[in-house]
Amino acid sequence: MSKSLSLLCALITTFIWGTAFIAQDTGMDNIGPLTFNAARFVVGFITVLPIALLLERHKIKENVNLDQKLFFKYLFLMSLSLFLGTYLQQTSLLFTNIANAAFFTVFYVPLVPIILFIIYKTKVHWSIWPSILLCIIGVYFLSDFSNSEILIGDGLVILCSVFWAFHIIFAGKFMEKFNIPVFFAALQAFLVGTYSLFFALLFEEINLSNILLENYSIIYAGFFSGGIAFTLQMFAQKNIEEAPAAIIYSLEGVFAALAGWIILNQILNLNNIIGCFLILVAVILSQITPSLKKLSVHNNK
Repeated sequence: MSKSLSLLCALITTFIWGTAFIAQDTGMDNIGPLTFNAARFVVGFITVLPIALLLERHKIKENVNLDQKLFFKYLFLMSLSLFLGTYLQQTSLLFTNIANAAFFTVFYVPLVPIILFIIYKTKVHWSIWPSILLCIIGVYFLSDFSNSEILIGDGLVILCSVFWAFHIIFAGKFMEKFNIPVFFAALQAFLVGTYSLFFALLFEEINLSNILLENYSIIYAGFFSGGIAFTLQMFAQKNIEEAPAAIIYSLEGVFAALAGWIILNQILNLNNIIGCFLILVAVILSQITPSLKKLSVHNNK
């Protein structure tokens, strides 16, 4: 897969994640966050598994046998970080609005290169740092953070961003070693759905008729966000490093704002538009600057 196709996968993933905030918020009118996540990831698993068996059935055994211990290690780490990230994010929507949930989630952007440096001693291109700064400033303008009350929900989203950062990093490390992204995404969805169902049985009241009332939200969040988007994420990170990928994914805040504007009539003011612009500049900077350097080196050979 070419880098440009990986970039396209990352952008589609980000669009789906951003618009899924609408479904996540409206999908808890009759059920709790754990029940909602259990349902959406079961739908995601059912969506992705047939695709995985169709595209990768001949490679599954070979890839798993490359290093079984490492394979199951990443499966556990990624499913756990995804479960915690999605649960905290979903719960936050009970206390805060879609805009805050989307924008505070973007805090994972500066965390990715920091965690990469601390754990893996990975050097990142200098352009990542001004891009991160632009993202943070963009989030400030986009979310009107200076005028907002710090709610319980905002704290939950900021905490969830830590687990999103780990998930992005583990996805990148997994794709360096293994080449069955669709099958892995199916297994991941199954495990996250299982974790969510287990804790939903302990802490929430599960009612099938109430779940069916949220069928449209569950299908969108499950089929597209929990299934298609996380599959595309695995393809995207085949050719994109973790830190630039995190900045691209930060656009989900922009897409969420636009979806809220169009669908829920949440109007963007001037500060919001400035925030969108700054994040777009950050994404472009993080992708074009390293490419220009490589092109310059290639032309000088």
